[in-house]
Amino acid sequence: MIPAQAADLIARIQYTPRPDDGPRRAKSLMIQGTSSDVGKSMVVAGLCRAYARRGLVVRPFKAQNMSNNAAVAANSDLPPGPDGLIPRGEIGRAQALQARACFAEPSIHMNPVLLKPQSDIGAQVVLRGRVLGNCPAKIYHHMRRQLMPAVVDSFERLARESDLVIVEGAGSGAEAYLRSSDITNMRFAEEADLPVIFLSDIDRGGTMGAIVGTWALLSEADRARVVGYIVNKFRGDFSIFEPGCVTITEHTNWPFLGVLRWFPAAERLPAEDSLALERAAAGSQGKLKIAVLRLQRVANFDDLDPLVAEPDVNLQWIQPGTPIPGDVDVVIIPGSKSTRTELDLIKREGWDIDIRAHVRRGGRVLGLCAGYQILGRVVRDPQGIEGPPGETEGLGLLDLETEMSDEKRLVDIDALDHVTGVRVTGYEMHMGRTTGPGLERPWMILDHGDGAFKPEGAVSPDGRVVGAYVHGVFGGDAFRTAWLKQLGAQISNLAFEERVEQTLEALADHIEANLDLDALIKLAR
Repeated sequence: MIPAQAADLIARIQYTPRPDDGPRRAKSLMIQGTSSDVGKSMVVAGLCRAYARRGLVVRPFKAQNMSNNAAVAANSDLPPGPDGLIPRGEIGRAQALQARACFAEPSIHMNPVLLKPQSDIGAQVVLRGRVLGNCPAKIYHHMRRQLMPAVVDSFERLARESDLVIVEGAGSGAEAYLRSSDITNMRFAEEADLPVIFLSDIDRGGTMGAIVGTWALLSEADRARVVGYIVNKFRGDFSIFEPGCVTITEHTNWPFLGVLRWFPAAERLPAEDSLALERAAAGSQGKLKIAVLRLQRVANFDDLDPLVAEPDVNLQWIQPGTPIPGDVDVVIIPGSKSTRTELDLIKREGWDIDIRAHVRRGGRVLGLCAGYQILGRVVRDPQGIEGPPGETEGLGLLDLETEMSDEKRLVDIDALDHVTGVRVTGYEMHMGRTTGPGLERPWMILDHGDGAFKPEGAVSPDGRVVGAYVHGVFGGDAFRTAWLKQLGAQISNLAFEERVEQTLEALADHIEANLDLDALIKLAR
């Protein structure tokens, strides 16, 4: 029997199926992993750019993603608004990057199901760009097979508009106990009739066991769907491991399709998983010291990638159990999927005391999205949008208060800031509404070209505490430069978006040099 909560969420599933207007145009190829974090997202991005450079119309697809790093995307399920603009939805950050690799605009159909973790056992479910509701993992397990029609419809839409769809699996493709309710690995491959390539990360060790173990756990039908395997992240002399590939193929009968050597520039691309923050805790050894709180449900942490890339910035992620250093210049509170939970963490860790002492010493504080809400006097959640209903006292550094609502604001931003005189780009993605006297001192005053000025964010009376809902604001070179100049940092000539583009090109070159792309596309169908 389906639990009542699952039945309620299933009743909310709404999508517009596309009429069957003929067979697929595209060939398709699916990349699954022997585990999480083997490099699937990066490899798919590289393949997308490599094949797109050959003149193919390529699209990425991932049926279900679990990440709090999200991006705004076009929502073609809804009619254009009164202004003629296409409404916006959200997809995983990795699929937005893969869309960029294809020279395409992000679409909700590239990632029809997005799970945004809010607790250890629950997540917000986003279906085709729109919030479906909050769901414990056990409930989602019961309901997700009901999402398959919407997932397949999104895939078919992409397949009808492109020459090649490169599909990314999720986690491990060998989780046999999930097979019956799977919507993103082997069951989806069966539903969409996809050839599958398995990717394994040799840098973490155990590649032979991972691939042969994957084969052992799959059914005969699923094994037959696999057209080969690729070894990823190899360093050193591969001839030493070649006998291992012979053994793998002897046990599985799966062809060895190549080895992808270590790609050092991968760190220059936005990371999808917050595990990346554990591996890379610091940026350069620049003079401007920035401390960023490592929140439990940290979201959109790629906001800070442009600052990490600046040579005069030393950015450190402050892990729980560690006090905020007394010599930092700026403390940043980033976005999160659970604002009140993060306030509890900040107080439990004593970071609230550290932050107030930092401000008294003349230091600066910046809050982004949830971090902005945290800087206010109170955060209320009467409907239990992010957790149990209630309210939590904020840090009180901005004269504001926030109330959560079930309506998510999703907008792109490309405007002129009349405070700094420079262009501001980014996006808003939040469910809270913030009010209060602090809004009378906005951080930015944005002109979107329609002659109407829109105040954005807030600044404390002494100018040392600022916050706003805008994500991605530091990706714009002009605004980042203006902000760093205000802090006395040495200004560089970093063109951040150009650097991302150059890295995608280098990744495609790396893919071309390491794999036989002609052979791979012959495996697509």
